[in-house]
Amino acid sequence: MKSFINAKFVKSAEKLSQCPDSVLNEFPLLGRSNVGKSSFINAISNNGKLAKTSNTPGKTRLINYFNFSDKFMIADLPGYGYAKISASVQNAWQKNLEEYLLNRKQIKYLIQFIDARHDIQKNDYQMREWVNEYNLPIITVVTKIDYVSKSKVMSVIKDIKEKLGGEVFPFSTKDNRYNQDIINFLLS
Repeated sequence: MKSFINAKFVKSAEKLSQCPDSVLNEFPLLGRSNVGKSSFINAISNNGKLAKTSNTPGKTRLINYFNFSDKFMIADLPGYGYAKISASVQNAWQKNLEEYLLNRKQIKYLIQFIDARHDIQKNDYQMREWVNEYNLPIITVVTKIDYVSKSKVMSVIKDIKEKLGGEVFPFSTKDNRYNQDIINFLLS
């Protein structure tokens, strides 16, 4: 796997106006809480402590920016589907994230994360419908693929591709053989 020695945290932003001034391609990470977005950042950076991971869902509250060797930026977004926060805070998040996703010029592709161990969830479909409604470019990363038996990996990927469409990349924090394709995609 290519090493991104210079991957670093840049800043956190609550809304579009606070996002970093950058010309790099940007890849926002969409997914349910605890689907593996932070682990993905840590794995492709070869730095297990770059993005904070937690067993408690809903810890990410802001858009967290990471610069990968001045080649591209990753924007880790709050997970959807679970958070112990008030309705007014959730509504503010939704408004800020919609504004960011619809108006941030640097966004190259959205990356939606799906957990390989479970069926695609209702909120995953809702997110994808919203993205498709606005015709935003999106790919899918299937996390925790190492928890699926090797004989079922291809059928899981095929099923997700049939249901969501577009490019689908398997990903594992434990088995790097899956990860080079997604890294090559981010670099292209």
